[in-house]
Amino acid sequence: MAIGAFAAVSAAMAVAAGAFGAHGASGPQEAEWLRTGGLYQLVHAVAALAIMGFARGPAIMLLAGAALFAVTLYAMALGGPRWLGAVTPIGGSLLIIGWLWAGWLYWRA
Repeated sequence: MAIGAFAAVSAAMAVAAGAFGAHGASGPQEAEWLRTGGLYQLVHAVAALAIMGFARGPAIMLLAGAALFAVTLYAMALGGPRWLGAVTPIGGSLLIIGWLWAGWLYWRA
């Protein structure tokens, strides 16, 4: 399944970001961005794997939101423009929508 493959790659990317944040970040702010992005990406990759059989749409939403949230933080940590910080909350909003959508589907089941 493509969702499962994307979730697994997303989880691997999160672990790599966390490791780089712990051992190779250029400063404390950059390390925090990598740590935060990695945490959100890993948690939501696992959540997507857990719900993808029943709630495919919300699983995709969680993966998309986590990717947008985390990648903008990773980019800033690696020297990208600070305006990416204004994009990060869009990813967070997609995460919230994904969770509410999953809750609604489970409520209806």
